[in-house]
Amino acid sequence: MSVSESYKDFVVDQLGRLGYVTVKKMFGGAGIYYDGLIFGLLADDILYFKVDDSNKSDYIMAGMQPFKPFDDKPMLMPYYEVPVDILENREQLVEWAMKALFASRNNPTKPKKHKAERA
Repeated sequence: MSVSESYKDFVVDQLGRLGYVTVKKMFGGAGIYYDGLIFGLLADDILYFKVDDSNKSDYIMAGMQPFKPFDDKPMLMPYYEVPVDILENREQLVEWAMKALFASRNNPTKPKKHKAERA
């Protein structure tokens, strides 16, 4: 898994209407964050967005596949490939990104840890 700088820059540019997004390298790919919340992945120059029951059907109807981090393992992650026609249309991409953010907010990858309050 790898991500070219040119592809990463293209995706960030396309997401410009969403606001300030950050990309952090992870496990050979990269995570896409908005306001500290991961909602997308980049792997092998493919963009994936977080899905749940609210948006998964959009990807399935478009014939897209889930992110599979390992070819030799059946593990799937709750991220689906973004169709190229959506990626190339900034307005539609932001709509799909907003749905991915919604899915990410409602289904966090890790539960947040709360520090004990001192008396």
